[in-house]
Amino acid sequence: MPHTSDALFRTLHALRIKGFAKVDSIAELAELPLAEAAGHLAALAERESATFREARELWQITPAGRDEHRRAIDGEVEQSTVDELSERYPQFLALGERFKELCSDWQLRDGVPNDHCDPRYDLAIVAELAVFDTAAAPVVAGLGEVLHRLGGYARRLEQTCQRVVGGETNMFTGVMCGSYHEVWMELHEDLILTQRIDRVAGNDPMRASR
Repeated sequence: MPHTSDALFRTLHALRIKGFAKVDSIAELAELPLAEAAGHLAALAERESATFREARELWQITPAGRDEHRRAIDGEVEQSTVDELSERYPQFLALGERFKELCSDWQLRDGVPNDHCDPRYDLAIVAELAVFDTAAAPVVAGLGEVLHRLGGYARRLEQTCQRVVGGETNMFTGVMCGSYHEVWMELHEDLILTQRIDRVAGNDPMRASR
């Protein structure tokens, strides 16, 4: 059975991954009802692990929150779970390199920014994204078989890919909209944090692609 994370930890973890976000985005990533995630955020704010930026309706993790998360994640999963994730991580990294190429092909064409005026070119890249998502799905689902909270990424990636295929092309690499690129990077950050990979020490093989 995959390890299941505590709901309060999932809220803190989602906030740590995002850094700052609205409550609905945190609830989605934590896979919690909106009201429950909001309650957890309020509790985190009471102990100064989170702060609310009212002007933009954004929750933000604080230095104290980062320290709390660091302590929490150290005891959140057993080492055997981390070891199993580490065994699967290279396959994820290989997919990440392919996704990086897809994003580059979407954003650039012949070395200059893609103006998206050629529907045939864009449709071809979108079709490649659909093929990529099909290939990535079992790998991401496999991560969820090890750690339950990782399983939601497979669903989110599939749904976002369908939106891109359906014509919402901003959902490919858009910013602050829950795009495919954002979901993929959140999964990568989740894996980094869970495995205690230290980017400063240079032991993240994908650090240059972020």
